[in-house]
Amino acid sequence: MVLLRYELIRLACHINNYRGAFMKTKYSIVKEYIESKVLDGTYQPNQKISSESEFMKQFGVSRHTIRRAIGDLVTEGWLYREQGSGTFCADRSTMQSLRNYDKQKNIAIVTTYLSDYIFPSIIRGAEAQLSEEGYQVSIFSTNNCQDKEKQILENLLTQNFDGVIVEPTKSAYSNPNIAYYLNLERLSIPYIMINAYYDELGPVSIVLDDERGGFLQTKYLIEQGHKDIIGFFKTDDIQGTRRLKGFLKAHRTYKIPINPGNIITYNTDEKDSKPVHEMDQLLTHTRQVPTGIVCYNDELAMNILHVLRTKGLQIPEDVSIIGYDDSPLAEISEVKLTSILHPKSKMGKDAANKIIELIESKDINNEDALPDVESIVYEPEIVIRNSVRTITDSNESI
Repeated sequence: MVLLRYELIRLACHINNYRGAFMKTKYSIVKEYIESKVLDGTYQPNQKISSESEFMKQFGVSRHTIRRAIGDLVTEGWLYREQGSGTFCADRSTMQSLRNYDKQKNIAIVTTYLSDYIFPSIIRGAEAQLSEEGYQVSIFSTNNCQDKEKQILENLLTQNFDGVIVEPTKSAYSNPNIAYYLNLERLSIPYIMINAYYDELGPVSIVLDDERGGFLQTKYLIEQGHKDIIGFFKTDDIQGTRRLKGFLKAHRTYKIPINPGNIITYNTDEKDSKPVHEMDQLLTHTRQVPTGIVCYNDELAMNILHVLRTKGLQIPEDVSIIGYDDSPLAEISEVKLTSILHPKSKMGKDAANKIIELIESKDINNEDALPDVESIVYEPEIVIRNSVRTITDSNESI
């Protein structure tokens, strides 16, 4: 039932986006533009906005259209007018007190994906804990797209949310949506980040020590006698760059030479194509196949396993492979996958408790500044199954 709910939410979003693309009027375009500039901080509280004439020139519309859009925004509390001076951006933080009269407590959960991979477990863990504490939960997905993240943040800033749990989008890159998070702070809406965080914001976060996790993956293979190890890492998310760092650190710690050609990186858009292609090319054109494979996650490991099987290779007899996240995928294959444990449900529950702590501390102290709450870093553990073999000097290569 939970997954069905998520799919219905996703379908509704697609329908609304389709309708919006064909039904926007000139009036709504102007209004949404001004709202966006308030939300991203371009217009600061009590700052004068552009004149009607400037907007008319910018959008090529009539004065009536501009006045209607601005008039509605004044009525809705986004703007205010001063006779003889112009129109100004309202201080929406003063509306925070109105939230205190709303008996329904609302939390938004924003993840990169909804019904895929480990995300349902994280969401269920958070939702169960929040529901137990009387919070209404709304769930959003960015599909790891920064534009989608922007749309969701704009939506959150215009609605009555007490707090936000968010998984950052493309966390290894400079994020263009930082201003929206700063606006959440200005409105005293607490947020925490899970799985990764935007370093420049320094938020409360709940993450796994991914550098250590990448180190443990590689260390285990090396300790089983593997010296020729290939690593696949998704590097537009900070988890991937840290796991790569751990991969390199393990090689250096054990004084194993690093072959640059054995490091394959890819981004979100390439995740279903580039690693599979690179693995196929390596097996097609290389006589000496690496004995061990480190994968960014279990999902990737399943794709790589398929390539290995099509080439007639046996796991772990011919090639050993290790995943990350200890997802359900690690046990559904005929090859039971050695993997790094991800505390999926626990992360969701801990995230729920942290956001509640932030909200309740702020309410008790009745201060604009958010309280000091400690972040969590989980220590990774390896779950050993049967996808890795031990190599002796007599069977070092296939």
